[in-house]
Amino acid sequence: MKDLVSHQLVKYLENRGIKHIFGLCGHTNIAVLSALEKSSIAFVNVRHEQIAAHAADGYARVTGKAAVVLSHLGPGLTNASTGVANAALDCIPLVVIAGDVPSHYYGKHPHQEVNLHADGAQYEIYRPFVKRAWRVERPELFPEIIEKAFQLAESGQPGPVLVDVPMDIFSRKVDVALFDRQQHNAKVLRKPSMDETTAEEIVNRLVAAQKPLIYAGGGVLLANAADELAKLVHHLSLPVAHSLMGKGALPDDHPLILGMTGFWGTQYINDSCRNADIILALGSRFKEADSSSWYPEYTFDIPRTKLLQIDIEPAEIGRNYPVEIGVVADLKQALEVLLRVAQKIVPQGIQRDALKQEMADNREAFKQSNREMEQSDAFPMMPERILAEVREVLPRDAIITTDVGWNKNGVGQQFPVYEPGSILIPGGYATMGFGGPAAMGAKIARPDKVVIALIGDGGFGQNPAQLATARHDDIAVIWLIMNNNAFGTIAGLEKAHFDTTHGTVFEKDGQSTSPDYAAVARAYGVEGIRINAAAEFKPALEKAIEMNKPVVLDVPMINNPVPTAGHWNILDIYSPGKKVSHVSTD
Repeated sequence: MKDLVSHQLVKYLENRGIKHIFGLCGHTNIAVLSALEKSSIAFVNVRHEQIAAHAADGYARVTGKAAVVLSHLGPGLTNASTGVANAALDCIPLVVIAGDVPSHYYGKHPHQEVNLHADGAQYEIYRPFVKRAWRVERPELFPEIIEKAFQLAESGQPGPVLVDVPMDIFSRKVDVALFDRQQHNAKVLRKPSMDETTAEEIVNRLVAAQKPLIYAGGGVLLANAADELAKLVHHLSLPVAHSLMGKGALPDDHPLILGMTGFWGTQYINDSCRNADIILALGSRFKEADSSSWYPEYTFDIPRTKLLQIDIEPAEIGRNYPVEIGVVADLKQALEVLLRVAQKIVPQGIQRDALKQEMADNREAFKQSNREMEQSDAFPMMPERILAEVREVLPRDAIITTDVGWNKNGVGQQFPVYEPGSILIPGGYATMGFGGPAAMGAKIARPDKVVIALIGDGGFGQNPAQLATARHDDIAVIWLIMNNNAFGTIAGLEKAHFDTTHGTVFEKDGQSTSPDYAAVARAYGVEGIRINAAAEFKPALEKAIEMNKPVVLDVPMINNPVPTAGHWNILDIYSPGKKVSHVSTD
């Protein structure tokens, strides 16, 4: 028995448990869209492919499974590329299925073909950032390729893959047995654990250390290992610092949480890492911003501090700092082994009451340092007050997405997160425009959760068409625009080093040229609220949550920089020999 590839693809995705596909139509993929019409799979229709990729990214982060993006060829695929690259650098599994020119027209300049360096070579565009890119050469190969695609996207260090399909192949018939055969294949691969001998060596070194510390990266959350981390931390009383992507690995009210390191870390956190005698790093790449550009005088002083590192990806071990013990393992399983060994070596556990009190005192001191800004009635609003009141209003388990700027760096530094996986951040690529679409994907995955996108006016302005999708599908996301009338972080950087804000602020002749984003929202059929005084903000946010529908809150905000005790090498490039960072542009 034979059937169209497009029909069998949809059936395959149904059998795999796919509930949503994110994408945009084109003449190369409408055969798949027609097959989806009577499917249980919902097609989330967007107005720009970058929105689709970011929404799928947010969806995958919440579900923990590969999400599917359906793209058109040429400009459709390149439009999606930024979102797919963002997912790649944050290790988020996506399966991108892209239509392509007919296979019998390669190299003839068919409509929208990419053939600048090779004929029919659009799939090569994705090769630098996806785990693998396939071009389907024959319809009989499609079933095997799509199975491999999901397997690769979700295994090892997760990430996106591309399956590029000439449009004629979607409309060819193949034997259904080729697709049916794939249903017998294991859908989840077993991951490597850690042997007990290695675990004993690690635990013994942690127990013997005077100032041991755990450094948690985003890999802890990708491995769903937050509970296992908490148990090990409790048993050995180990303080935990984290990267930006590791935020939420331990709740921010845990007595042993230090906080985020690096450029936007506090002095106490960075000093705790720099003065540790041993660090156990879990699922962290030690990226530049987290490590203060790897200057030993700011955050990490390795190899003076001895480094033990566990990661699912061998290439990450020892990439930026030399390791004394490197272990390739799934973090969930590795932490289970470490806990079991720790309970054997130190049955009674370890208490560090003095350290806990010191950490509690530091957290309270940091809170007090922000109190004046959090209570300020200034308008435009202080960013500290915006974040404080968001935290007061949101449920503990609400899902927060960020963009870049204050809504990422300030959130990482001073916004408490209590549930693992409840904050979605564009860490590796730091992509402006991520937060809003990612929030839609998160809400689709978890409609029972309050979902809020903390974004800047620069980021929201890149893809306001996301509101059309939110209205069409009634996706009850709250877009909180922290509106400083600028690309604020860059404006503050340019002002500090070059004494100008040229090209970074949205004004002309002293007058704002920014849109009224509340009015823009209403034009899309979405509720839009413009905040006109600091006292209006909290009630408006409470109202937006109660509405349970798409809402845009446009909140004017002063452009003060996020305070920092860390360092970034760009400061040395722009102002060598000087201590210059960011400044306010207001």
